[in-house]
Amino acid sequence: MRGKKLAALSLFAASTVVLSACSGSGELTLDVPDVPMVEEIGAFEGELNIVNWSGFVEPAWTDQFTADTGCVVNPRVAGTSDEMVTLMRTGEYDIVSASGDAALRLIVGGDVQPLNIDLIPNFSDDIAEGMKGQIYDTVNGNPYGVPIGRGANLLQYNEDVTGGAPESWDVVWESDSPYAGKITAYDAPIYIADAAVYLMYHNPELGIENPYALDETQLAAAVDLLKQQNDIIGEYWSDPVAQITSFVGGNTVVGTSWEVLRKFAASENLKTTLPVEGSTGWYDAWLVSSSTPNVNCAYAWMDYTSQADVNGAIAMNFGMAPANIAFCGTSAEAQAHCDEFAAEDEEFFSKVWPWTTPIEQCVDGRTDVKCTSFQDWTNAWLTVKG
Repeated sequence: MRGKKLAALSLFAASTVVLSACSGSGELTLDVPDVPMVEEIGAFEGELNIVNWSGFVEPAWTDQFTADTGCVVNPRVAGTSDEMVTLMRTGEYDIVSASGDAALRLIVGGDVQPLNIDLIPNFSDDIAEGMKGQIYDTVNGNPYGVPIGRGANLLQYNEDVTGGAPESWDVVWESDSPYAGKITAYDAPIYIADAAVYLMYHNPELGIENPYALDETQLAAAVDLLKQQNDIIGEYWSDPVAQITSFVGGNTVVGTSWEVLRKFAASENLKTTLPVEGSTGWYDAWLVSSSTPNVNCAYAWMDYTSQADVNGAIAMNFGMAPANIAFCGTSAEAQAHCDEFAAEDEEFFSKVWPWTTPIEQCVDGRTDVKCTSFQDWTNAWLTVKG
C-alpha cells in the first residue's frame, strides 16, 4: 500500500480482498488457488520483465545480472500498489517488488506462485528475521516473497518548534495538540491502521490486537479518532515532494513521514522518531508471477538481488533498511546506513506493524467475528475527509 516511491510522486490506493479462510497456530491459513511450486532451476530464458518501485532496478545491477545469466531485464516502474496488482494480472510481467498489501492480494488471486527457497541460496540466515514469515507474503506455511527491504512510518517533527522529540503520537491525534493546524497525515485508507495503533496503546478496552484486524466496533473507534484529528489537520499528503515542501516551508510542524523524506529535505531541524505507541510500516518483497514463462530468470534475479552487496545497494539507493543484514558489515558506510535505518534492530521493528491488506478473516486469529475489509476501510476513509 505504499505508493511511496519518490520518482513516481503518486501514492497508494487499494481494492478489496474478500476471503474464505480460517486461522490458527499463529499462521495465516487461507483458501488460495493451488499454484505449483518450481522444483528445480532450468535453462535461463533470456529475458525478465519486472514491475518495480522506482529505485529498485538500476543499470548498475541489471548489466551485471544480464552478463552473468543472459537474462535481459525490462523494468516497468509502478507508482502504487494498485498499479502493481493490475500490471501483474495482465500476464505480461514475471516478477514484482510488492509491498505487503499487494502481496496478499496477488497470493489470494492466484497471480503469484509459492517459492522454493532451496533454489534461492542467498535467502539465508543473513536475511533479517523480522522479514521472514510475515503474514502478508507467507500463507499456509508457504513463502511467496523474497524480502528486499523495510521501513517505518515515523513521526517527523520540526525540532526548532517542538524543542525535542515528541514521546507520543498524541501531538497529531489529540484535540489539544499545541500544533493544531500544522499537522500532516498520510492521505490513504491504510492510514486507518495508524489510528488503530494509537488506540491499541491508549484504549486497550477496545481489544485491538492487530491494527489490520478491525471488527466493526473497532473500525468505528478508529474512524472517530480520525474525524477528531481532521479538525486539527493542516493538510493531508500523498505527494512526497509536497510533504517535504510543507515541512521545509514551515506550514507543517509534526506528522507521519518516512525516514527517507527527511533526508531528501536536507534540513537539520527536521527529525524523525518512533513514539511510544509504535507505528505502521512497509516491507517489500519479490513475488513471481504464476504464469511467467521466464521462471528461471526470475529465480536467478531473486537470488542475485538477495546478495548482501546488491541488496544493500538497492536499500541505499532508495533509503530503507536492507533485508540482507550481512551488508551492514561490509564497510563503514554500509554500517552507518544500517544504523540509520535500524536494519539490525529487531526490537525497533517489533514495534512496527507492516502494511497488510485488511480482510474479512481476522488476521489476529479471532474466529468469532468478521473483520472489516479494505473496501470497508475505503468507504470509511471517505467519511473522515468529508
